[in-house]
Amino acid sequence: MYHLTALVTLLAIAFYFSTCINVARSRDKSGVKVPAMSGHPDFDRAFRIQMNTLEWMPIFLPALWLFAIYISDAIAAGIGAVWIIGRIVYFIGYSKAAAKRSPGFAIQALAATALWAGALGAVVLRMV
Repeated sequence: MYHLTALVTLLAIAFYFSTCINVARSRDKSGVKVPAMSGHPDFDRAFRIQMNTLEWMPIFLPALWLFAIYISDAIAAGIGAVWIIGRIVYFIGYSKAAAKRSPGFAIQALAATALWAGALGAVVLRMV
């Protein structure tokens, strides 16, 4: 069983859901009417946070699960937790200013890369 990886998956989904709520709140607060996708800098940053998180989910989630299956549930969950922390740091920084998004982006990108590279290495090793 992969309880820890499942928990991290659910936490990642909860975080993504919170970015969706943040976009809706920002839209209301800044007066950007549906279906507009831009218009106020605060809304634009909130929307990009949500979309960037969505863009990384298809990279993160399969790598997380393949790492858990081929290497370790606990290690996958630990690296997955680092990815979520990176996304939170990204959220906080980018919410303040676009220039402050880099540290969080780097944390989550390194975590996702570690999961992907680990899973790839484990799969290849089992094939030879």
